[in-house]
Amino acid sequence: MLYSSTTPSAKRHAFRLALAGTELLRFPGAFNPLSAKLIQRHGFDGVYVSGSVLAADLGLPDVGLTTLTEVAGRSAQVARVTDLPVLVDADTGFGEPLSMARTVQALEDAGVAGLHVEDQVNPKRCGHLEGKQVVDEATAVRRVRAAVDARRDPDFLVVARTDVRGVEGFDATVRRARALVDAGADVVFAEAMADLGEFEAICSALEVPVLANMTEFGRSDLFTHAQLRDAGVRIVIHPVSLLRLAMGTADRALTELGATGTLEGTVPGMQTRAELYDLVDYAGYGAFDSSVYDFSLEGNRG
Repeated sequence: MLYSSTTPSAKRHAFRLALAGTELLRFPGAFNPLSAKLIQRHGFDGVYVSGSVLAADLGLPDVGLTTLTEVAGRSAQVARVTDLPVLVDADTGFGEPLSMARTVQALEDAGVAGLHVEDQVNPKRCGHLEGKQVVDEATAVRRVRAAVDARRDPDFLVVARTDVRGVEGFDATVRRARALVDAGADVVFAEAMADLGEFEAICSALEVPVLANMTEFGRSDLFTHAQLRDAGVRIVIHPVSLLRLAMGTADRALTELGATGTLEGTVPGMQTRAELYDLVDYAGYGAFDSSVYDFSLEGNRG
């Protein structure tokens, strides 16, 4: 009932322990708090908050228009309703190293388990689009070092994302990733790998876990969890999948409603009232109310 029964520090510690194991950790992207509850119900290992999804939810493109306040606010809403660790897209840190430090502490206060910061220039672009530009290695290292130095909880995870693959090639990605690890990154997010072989190579080249992005319509094929695990990947995110499914279904339903004047034909595919009430735990709230005060007429005759 209400919010997570697990503290943010406990979620972070559990995430660290899980990352020290051998299993692939699966983080579907939540587009709101309710979808985060659904992710937990289906037994996944964590929840991802995508900057692209957050921007789209505000009706904006993913070009660096969202603010730290917006990201921290949505992240807090998501993190507090799930017992799972939440990993957040912090773009380029919302400014220079001091802003990066503030971002880390704001997201710590939001209750998330970690963030990733990327090495693109500002304004950034979606990692699977053309026209990306990356900062020089020294600037990228400063961002990661600022994030690592700013965290107050040592279990808070700092993930370094590099977009060098789409700009300078794979060999440059390995060099950049190693520099980011030397700066203190706990995990490397190697964006837009060309094939499974590149995932295998980057995992073999680094001594820290590697995160893979399985986004639809991107540059990487949609490899299975088994394939990624065998390649050595430790975390996989599916950042926009649930939003795309929800919006695709809504779009088709509105087309039908406009054409026929009814949604009767779409009802079998809808979440039922009972399923929604179960997901938000209506029964738990009712039980809590009755334990505090009996609102029935039978119990309140004076």
